[in-house]
Amino acid sequence: MSMLQEFKEFAIKGNAIDMAVGIIIGAAFGKIISSLVADVFMPPIGVLIGGVDFTKLAFTLKEAAGNAPAVTLNYGNFIQAMVDFTIIAFVIFMAVKFINSLKKKEAAAPAAPTEPSREELLLTEIRDLLKERK
Repeated sequence: MSMLQEFKEFAIKGNAIDMAVGIIIGAAFGKIISSLVADVFMPPIGVLIGGVDFTKLAFTLKEAAGNAPAVTLNYGNFIQAMVDFTIIAFVIFMAVKFINSLKKKEAAAPAAPTEPSREELLLTEIRDLLKERK
């Protein structure tokens, strides 16, 4: 099998396509959540703690000198990323929990009893007749 044909089979498989769609949607979803956190949640939190903008929190390790910019440790960006992650993880957890509850309801619904096949009916009759003879 040629390498091109193998790649074509791999790329066309449902799992690869599903994964690609999931990654693309995940990236877009990540942007939405990042905007939600940065633009909706963090400003009120900043106001509550005294008007602090988390993305601007930093320690200056070395002052700017001449053309060289200052060296800073931007811990505010890290705090922002942690809040982003926490909210994204919670939203994904809730989505998975919702999907699992739908699956449980689907699994909990009892399947309609199937009618025995003709063979099973005949075998049951034979068994019953044999029991009567004893």
